[in-house]
Amino acid sequence: MKHGLRVLALAVLVSGFAGKIYALENGKYDAVKQKIEKVLRFEVLSLGDAPIDGLVQVSTNKGLFYTSADGKFLLSGKIFNVDKGMLDETEKSLSVMRLEGANEFEDSVIEFKAPDEKYVVNVFTDISCGYCRKLHREIDEYMANGITVRYLAFPRGGLASKAYRDMVSVWCAEDKQKAMTIAKAGEKLEDASCSNVVADQYEFGQRIGVSGTPNIVLPNGALIPGYQPATNLLNTLKQI
Repeated sequence: MKHGLRVLALAVLVSGFAGKIYALENGKYDAVKQKIEKVLRFEVLSLGDAPIDGLVQVSTNKGLFYTSADGKFLLSGKIFNVDKGMLDETEKSLSVMRLEGANEFEDSVIEFKAPDEKYVVNVFTDISCGYCRKLHREIDEYMANGITVRYLAFPRGGLASKAYRDMVSVWCAEDKQKAMTIAKAGEKLEDASCSNVVADQYEFGQRIGVSGTPNIVLPNGALIPGYQPATNLLNTLKQI
């Protein structure tokens, strides 16, 4: 039932976003794509019509941007729709991207499942982050409130950091939940290696606006930066 509701929510959001991404397929903005990739060396993931006539919305591996139709000018920031009550059009697009990505990584998160699941949140985490550790110390309280927590990796120091290597060991552990708990307690973690998605999840986080940890992706695609006590998060989830 919960999975069906998440799929429905994603479908509704994507239906409102579909008009923006068709251009990558029909080649309408090939010149923009080539310029962004050649000059800035960003990987263009999708692009199409922006909410403002004459601008192009460009999703890259470094985040969401807007360009002029010829790719000469690049803009970074939010677009608000005044006629729709200051609707944040940029956040609307990012919400779609977050849900799509979370869906793609569904089989590679480290999940702490609530026995009586009412809500599912995806949390970008770093095992060395103080507030990430605080959140994890309270994981039983989250689950008791019906909140399933799915961890995605976001080593704040980047892919050359010790945190990255340690998180690979967590994601490659035989018992990932136990390894996560050990690592977040600051205890010695057994080294492990395997084919893993830690780098992919980190890069996904960069694309959708994550700049620190913890960052919580809600079921509607909204992003909450920072730690949230279980009760506060539950109240937020009840309102969406």
